[in-house]
Amino acid sequence: MFKPYHPLLNTLSSRPTITNGYRHLHKVATSLVTEIAWHIHTLILFTYTDYKTIFCPITLFAAVAAPVYSVPRMLHSILWIWVHLLQCNVSNQYKSYDEDMINRPWRPIPSGRVSGNAAIRLRLCLVPICLGVSSFHGWDVVFASAGLTMTMILYDELQLAGHWVGKNFCNVSGYLTFELGATKVMGQTTQLDTTAWRAMAFSACVIFTTIQAQDFSDVEGDIKLGRTTFPIYAPSFSRLFTLFSMIAWSVILGKYWVLGPITLISFCCLGTFVGWRYYNLRASHQDSLSYLIFNIWLLFAHFLPAHVRWNILAV
Repeated sequence: MFKPYHPLLNTLSSRPTITNGYRHLHKVATSLVTEIAWHIHTLILFTYTDYKTIFCPITLFAAVAAPVYSVPRMLHSILWIWVHLLQCNVSNQYKSYDEDMINRPWRPIPSGRVSGNAAIRLRLCLVPICLGVSSFHGWDVVFASAGLTMTMILYDELQLAGHWVGKNFCNVSGYLTFELGATKVMGQTTQLDTTAWRAMAFSACVIFTTIQAQDFSDVEGDIKLGRTTFPIYAPSFSRLFTLFSMIAWSVILGKYWVLGPITLISFCCLGTFVGWRYYNLRASHQDSLSYLIFNIWLLFAHFLPAHVRWNILAV
């Protein structure tokens, strides 16, 4: 039977189709956002434990040593640090699956968020990504990126992390290449002045003599993996050495950067407190808290050259 056309009836009959289209579009958009958020969360989990140990100290160091030239430069440097931190973390974590099952089961690989093969593919993809990001800032930064990648290979693939001497050298190389690249990106020019180079030299010495602070709380996992860290090699002496290193570097850095009396005393007290904790409080959970406080001290140590830049620690 012939059905007459009526605009109002035609509009009403099309509404369910439009509504279903909107619902489908909303469902697709929600699913896409959820998946993106899940992947971002996974990447953050890869880097989570090193925000306090690398990301924040290196960012602060670069802002002071460069010094920071502009907000865009600072954001570029932060991106450079995070992408390279992700590269190092993925490389380290796909090789330390057994250790993470004991010490950090929430990480992406032991928790099952990412498979070992997927982590390997991500690691391989991150090398050219890091070099590409670095290429926007000149060959100096590309060389820093390549140096960090080589350090990563020595640490993970050639297993220099298995002995405390090799591990310390790799940590020094890693921190230096992080600091070098981040500082060159952060500043007005890639040419660094005397203050920046001296700050990096001090940083290398401090890291080499105190980085065992990160190993005290992981002794159980390292023993099961057959590693020989400094706390395993010399359980008592490593704690005594850490105590004296923290006191010595607090005094040396405070005097060299000509801090004001109150700032100097405060910095030395903090370093002494960290060393005292490592020597006297030896339970695993106590070592974890000591390491957190150590990173606060390290953050301040990286900030000390600011006094030469802006004379802000004269109190």
